[in-house]
Amino acid sequence: MRKLIVFLGVFVITAYVNAINLMAADNGSSFQMLKEKFIEGDWRFMSTILISLILGLALSIERVVTLNLASVNVDKLLKKVDDKLAEGDLEGAKEVCKSTPGPAAAVIFEGLKNAKYGPEAVEKSIVAFGSVQMGLLEKGLVWISLFIAVAPMLGFLGTVIGMIQAFDKIQQVGDISPTIVAGGIKVALLTTVFGLIVAIILQLFYNYIVTKIDGIIIKMEEGTITFLDMLIERGVFK
Repeated sequence: MRKLIVFLGVFVITAYVNAINLMAADNGSSFQMLKEKFIEGDWRFMSTILISLILGLALSIERVVTLNLASVNVDKLLKKVDDKLAEGDLEGAKEVCKSTPGPAAAVIFEGLKNAKYGPEAVEKSIVAFGSVQMGLLEKGLVWISLFIAVAPMLGFLGTVIGMIQAFDKIQQVGDISPTIVAGGIKVALLTTVFGLIVAIILQLFYNYIVTKIDGIIIKMEEGTITFLDMLIERGVFK
């Protein structure tokens, strides 16, 4: 998993650099303006905001890829398991679950392993292992939400420092001239804007991921209920 996150981080950085190079080739003035705004926003804060974006996107893409791989058709899985159980092939049903990716298959496999101990043991194993799978699905969300919170905070920190710089210049010169305070205010506004943009982008990814997880969990819960009924109907418990 760490290797995948590192790979995605490198991919995002490479894509970002390529996009900037393409922009520079197609429209030199636009690239120059973007570069100037980045520098004017104080590179110390703008760099940390950019790092938050890159890391947040890497984690978000990793979650999206993982969740899409975990989204199997539960109905088809249960149909295959039911066919094996109808033939009395419990081991075959286990093999079906082993060869199927996703949390639903893992939970059903855990239930099949404990089928010989009775319905109560199956239900307990499904509940316990289901909680583990839910935790795995939500892995990384804390870090994504952290970057969502950190990016605008860094922007606001740049805002405060920019305003302090503006007031320092006013104090040094002793004159409230727009020309004197413009530089500090520009830094304040640019860092805030870029910080909010990063937070908005990551928030969209976060909401999509949470929605995807909720859908998987609902399907998994429905599938386990059907699975328990299936075990009883096929006479697995003796």
